Amino acid sequence: MSSLALLQYGVFLLVVILLVKPVGIYLKRVFARERTWLDPLLCPVERAIYRVSKLDATREMNFRQYSVAFIVFTLIGTLALYALLRVQQFLPWFDAAHMTTPMTPDLAFNTAISFTTTTTWQAYAGETTMSYLTQIVGLATQNFLAGAAGLAVGMAFIRGLARERTPFLGNFWFDLVRSLLWVLLPISLLGSLLLIWQGVPMNFHPYTEVKTLEGGTQLIAQGPVAALEWIKNLGTNGGGFFNVNGAHPFENPTPLTNVLEMLAIVVLPASLTYTFGLMVGNTRQGWVLFWAMTILFVAGLLLCGWAEQRGNPALTPYITGGAGNMEGKEVRFGIGGSVLTAITTSNGATGSYNSMHDSYTPIGGTVPLVNMLLGEIIYGGLGTGIYSIIMVALIGLFLTGLMIGRTPEYLGKKIEPPEMKLLALYTLLGSIAVVTFTALAVVTAPGLAGLTTNTGAHGLTEILYAYASSMANNGQNFAGLSANSPFYNVTTAIVMLIGRFGLAIPALALAGKFSLQDRRPMSIGKFRTDSVMFGTVIIFTAIIVVGLTYFASLSLGPIVEQLHLG
Repeated sequence: MSSLALLQYGVFLLVVILLVKPVGIYLKRVFARERTWLDPLLCPVERAIYRVSKLDATREMNFRQYSVAFIVFTLIGTLALYALLRVQQFLPWFDAAHMTTPMTPDLAFNTAISFTTTTTWQAYAGETTMSYLTQIVGLATQNFLAGAAGLAVGMAFIRGLARERTPFLGNFWFDLVRSLLWVLLPISLLGSLLLIWQGVPMNFHPYTEVKTLEGGTQLIAQGPVAALEWIKNLGTNGGGFFNVNGAHPFENPTPLTNVLEMLAIVVLPASLTYTFGLMVGNTRQGWVLFWAMTILFVAGLLLCGWAEQRGNPALTPYITGGAGNMEGKEVRFGIGGSVLTAITTSNGATGSYNSMHDSYTPIGGTVPLVNMLLGEIIYGGLGTGIYSIIMVALIGLFLTGLMIGRTPEYLGKKIEPPEMKLLALYTLLGSIAVVTFTALAVVTAPGLAGLTTNTGAHGLTEILYAYASSMANNGQNFAGLSANSPFYNVTTAIVMLIGRFGLAIPALALAGKFSLQDRRPMSIGKFRTDSVMFGTVIIFTAIIVVGLTYFASLSLGPIVEQLHLG
């Protein structure tokens, strides 16, 4: 691995570490109704929204009311986006000459669910399928709304763990509006201007036809790219304006924009660990979660970087300069920038890739796959990452409690049979969905029809990757799988819904149970959850659970492929 790549990784992580505390403090102030420097500008706008919508943002909700509001809001957004996708050909800015991919009912169904669950799984090419109006009014709007809804759920979960003797987790509409006005909109405005400065287009021009040096013609797609690009990363969505996503020079033109876009993915979810520590009254609790995430992040970064720099042993002797595996990667990013993006996006529930993971070495491609199978615990999605890592931490606490014969406690609150049932449901839903639909795909003709270029172990990995990505609400893919078919459009949409609601609702229910408990004082016989030992428990619990669940699938896919490569 090159020293330049290691320097890039080190600087990236240093910036994240330096921003965790100030951003975490800001998020706490925003959602605790404490004063921020944006209040004079945004408070009047917030009051106007409540007045027009007739919403009572002061009325607290229990977990059932909060869950219903979350589901209804997502359902309305899904139906609205589906309707827009189905009629886009009759609306302005639809260039019929260049829109070559038909928006079939099943593709519209898949895309609508994809964007309203922050998955942004794309079974289409943006520049040949979506009009400018659809990209801005439909997709970019849902990037804001779905990201804000995820952040709202994360804050409700934190409140449930922080509060005592109350059934209330906050107000969904208050959290949603605050997420939009105080967090996503101002940061996106600044970030989009930075991207325009670096060369990302922001226009409504028709596609440009140019003459190439060989004398042929080439069609250059463009459009309001900057408006979509920053929020797709900040809201942990990931849907690209173009088919090749962040590999396209109009979405991600320079190494600087690449690093900035990766910071947009990581900083907010990472900072929520500090917000959590502040709200539960012990910042060490938050730091333990953050460092557990970071250790797993660094491990994946180094392993994937080593595998890609090592390359294919059969080809390495014929490649000069130790270039490594550059297949599917952009020269302007190299292996270092490509691996940083692969690890960041696969951990952050954001499928905004800048290289083709299908072309990675078996070990290199396994790392982002395992990251998604871990379930958003390494920084994770906006709001979803914080409850994902804590749910794993609670499973680890339960296991340690079994070993020492004590009822496990977290933050002075007991984890008893009702809480364990919710943890079991949370853990099993994801694995059942991924394994079941992968098995269905490999034994049915419609599922196997998606393997147009690869079969065998690599073909299995492509299918497993698709459902793991859908379950993690991530959206990136092994591009060798042809997924625009009724079978994959429907089945991946089902898995996306399970990944969004099948995990969020049990997490909210658990938070509701914790909020009803008293906080018991720490005693000498209890396991401290603000210690290095507890961080170690979190890391090994995550590895063991994923290993026991998915080792067979990984053995038949990337592990076999790696053995063949050797």
